[in-house]
Amino acid sequence: MKNLILLFALVASAFSAVVQVPLIKIEPYRNRLIREGRWVQYRKERELRRFMMGKQQVDAAVGQYVNDYEDEAYVGNITIGTPQQQFKVILDTGSSNLWIPDITCGTKPENCSAVPTCHGILCQFECDDQACCGAGPNYTDSCFYQSKFDSSKSSSYQSNGRNFIIEYGTGSARGFLGQDTITFGGIGEPQLAVPNTVFGQATSLAAFFEEQPLDGILGLAFKSIAVDQVTPPFINAINQNLVDLPVFTVFLEHEGDVNGVKGGVYTYGGIDSTNCGPVIAYQPLSSATYYQFKMSAIGTGSYHSSKGWQVISDTGTSLIGGPKAYVSAIADAVGATWRDDYGVYILPCNAKIGTVDITIGSQVYNIDSSNTVIPLGDGSNNCIFAIFPFSSGGFGPSWILGDPFIRQYCNIYDVGSQRVGFARSLQSK
Repeated sequence: MKNLILLFALVASAFSAVVQVPLIKIEPYRNRLIREGRWVQYRKERELRRFMMGKQQVDAAVGQYVNDYEDEAYVGNITIGTPQQQFKVILDTGSSNLWIPDITCGTKPENCSAVPTCHGILCQFECDDQACCGAGPNYTDSCFYQSKFDSSKSSSYQSNGRNFIIEYGTGSARGFLGQDTITFGGIGEPQLAVPNTVFGQATSLAAFFEEQPLDGILGLAFKSIAVDQVTPPFINAINQNLVDLPVFTVFLEHEGDVNGVKGGVYTYGGIDSTNCGPVIAYQPLSSATYYQFKMSAIGTGSYHSSKGWQVISDTGTSLIGGPKAYVSAIADAVGATWRDDYGVYILPCNAKIGTVDITIGSQVYNIDSSNTVIPLGDGSNNCIFAIFPFSSGGFGPSWILGDPFIRQYCNIYDVGSQRVGFARSLQSK
């Protein structure tokens, strides 16, 4: 029996891998709406949605940070099924579920033609029949531009029988669960195949997914925060001994203002020594939910605060978020001004500002202006200062260390040891 167990272990290790999957740089939804002159109106509608959702959820508060993905700048390819069907997803360390649109997503429900008042941004709050929501005269198919999964074309697909719903700040993704082989990496790219992975098949999406250049979300955080306690795909790969190490590394290219180009690399099963320098330090997780840990201090120029906060490393956010008072002080120190209609801090693109300095453990990590000054997209000489006010509402982390930090320092997500490591990006100057 011992020999049989050893044989299985040897076979499993023989098939373990380190796989590097490329990312694609996309234009954040926020930047695009700014460029098209639609962002201000969108923000008004978004706040109204949030207000209405808040009225509904007063008695159902949950301590989970949610991301609207309006400022996400990187996506990667995955496939699902046999033969493979390809999808473009956000690879998100701030969530734990995988979902993509089902072939039925966006199909106008039957018997819903006569719903004259059930449409618009208040639809999901005023309509008696949720299945008919949005199916009136102003019915919008939020899945129209997305690739959709057709389970009938996959020989490895298995039905699950459960429904799912994931709430975001501006709506939801809802549908049912299925099981199939998923691969990290698209067709023609390096791939890590993970059989028997449970994922969501969305039959309806919130309006804010409409026209976004992505199909779904692949969460890389821990099972403890997964909706319906579904095992996340990378955790499933670890459980099946499909990777050399229970680790993945994220390297992001510098921002720039070019879209549709290579955006970085996710390395599954090991540390990226091609794009990342030696590991500077590891920080133990304070919570194996998100990749949450302690940040001791933050500052820039003459401003410095060492209050200490819980933070998360989040690839699903293209800015750095923190409590309003501290963010405002940092913005003042670099000469950035708040633009209320856009909901961001701005400063001239040619502004000469110092580094934003973050202390984690005993190490100070310096974020250069090349990663904190981002094109606004409105044709002016104004840029976004990549730190925004964020309130956790008393739940979860106080700060979000998003893409500006991860571009400067590769983040090594050590799932097995429940810690995050930091290594200087070799692209950093």
